[in-house]
Amino acid sequence: MSFSVVPEQRSADVPLRLRLLARLTVTAAWLLIRLSPGRQRRVLSVIARGARPAGYGQALDCRQAVVTVSSKCAGLGCLQRSVATVLLCRMHGAWPEWCTGVRTEPFRAHAWVEAEGRPVGEGEDIPLFRKMLHVPAPAPATTGHRRL
Repeated sequence: MSFSVVPEQRSADVPLRLRLLARLTVTAAWLLIRLSPGRQRRVLSVIARGARPAGYGQALDCRQAVVTVSSKCAGLGCLQRSVATVLLCRMHGAWPEWCTGVRTEPFRAHAWVEAEGRPVGEGEDIPLFRKMLHVPAPAPATTGHRRL
């Protein structure tokens, strides 16, 4: 699905605990990406329930941890990278928006994560992609009285 030719930079600054959790989510993502796209979306939708929306910094830290522990996720594995990133965020109680999409000129498919309304760690060409499947971040919990 991905189109990056140059692998992303790995970081030595990722704490050991986060690297271990990232390895676990990379493995889980490897299993999930073998499902059909519709089933992937349904499974991720169930996993996202009850989470708070992920902040951009948190999603970026999780993405960096995933890229650090997996050469596939650092390179051409955008689907596995995006799924592992949302799973790692979920392990911390949060959920960014998981997206897959296509563009036609030239044709490409891609998977990515968005937080706070912007792509996390992606290039500037993401607006050229039309979202096909996504699992949105849950709406923030509201406090106070409900209006009738």
